[in-house]
Amino acid sequence: MFGDYSIGDLGSIFVMQGFAGLILFSVYVLMALGLAIIFGQMGVINMAHGEFMILGAYVTWMTSNFFQAYLPSLFSGYFFLAMILAFVASGALGMLVEWVLIRHLYKRPLDTLLATWGLSLMLQQAYRSVFGAREVGVELPQWMLGSLHVTDSIEVPINGVFVMCLTVLITLGVAYVMYKSRWGRQVRAVVQNRIMAGAVGINTEKVDRYTYGLGCGIAGIAGSAFTMIGSTGPTSGQLYIVDTFLVVVFGGAASLLGTIASAFSISQTQSTLEFFMSGSMAKVLTLLAVVGILMLRPQGLFALKVRK
Repeated sequence: MFGDYSIGDLGSIFVMQGFAGLILFSVYVLMALGLAIIFGQMGVINMAHGEFMILGAYVTWMTSNFFQAYLPSLFSGYFFLAMILAFVASGALGMLVEWVLIRHLYKRPLDTLLATWGLSLMLQQAYRSVFGAREVGVELPQWMLGSLHVTDSIEVPINGVFVMCLTVLITLGVAYVMYKSRWGRQVRAVVQNRIMAGAVGINTEKVDRYTYGLGCGIAGIAGSAFTMIGSTGPTSGQLYIVDTFLVVVFGGAASLLGTIASAFSISQTQSTLEFFMSGSMAKVLTLLAVVGILMLRPQGLFALKVRK
């Protein structure tokens, strides 16, 4: 597989494919951050997480069309507003779902899995009815197109750098909220001992609802980033839900650092292998490597000790 390339060529290929995987890495991180908050902190297996991402993608698409039609002079900055709207829309829907459905199913993982799977099918049909079955593409601002020339053989996509910087900011924001803010301390208190947290005056139901909404809102931002690497359709979210669960489990549930490390290793491995073989074979080899590591370390890369 590598025999036809020199050491210099392989180095350039690895660097180029690494930068090409920046957007995929960012989507994985944002999706997995939201899922790690929901699954790791609340123990809810959210099979509809991909549909919350696609809601963010559709919101980005609608915002793009609105600015093109009515505010063309401001089109270059629409993406920032689109990300905010995607976060609000997905987060609001997540809080509604938690209030209507999820809060009745805590401590019942199988029921939660089946309920959220049914919710994903309902959302897919809703998207199909509202937006149509055909996939749609988002037109990016001119400044996000093209690439930066690092060397004669290495180019870095501008939108990849932008999404990477966005992911870093969001990750730092989530880390601050979860570990430094008062609300974050309440979340961790509920995770460690729900009964005792309620006894000291923490509104555990409110914490659950906001936590679920935050996780779904981050998935909405991932949907905005997703529009840079693929077209948006009603079932597009299902293509990433398995990979996202894989990232969360491989990194260690409830571990933000593990989520980032897992997303980086999986996305970069898959992106690099896709240069030398088909995409499906690259995904299979990546999955086999992850499964092998999990057999040796079932708790994931970074395990969080939780007092029951």
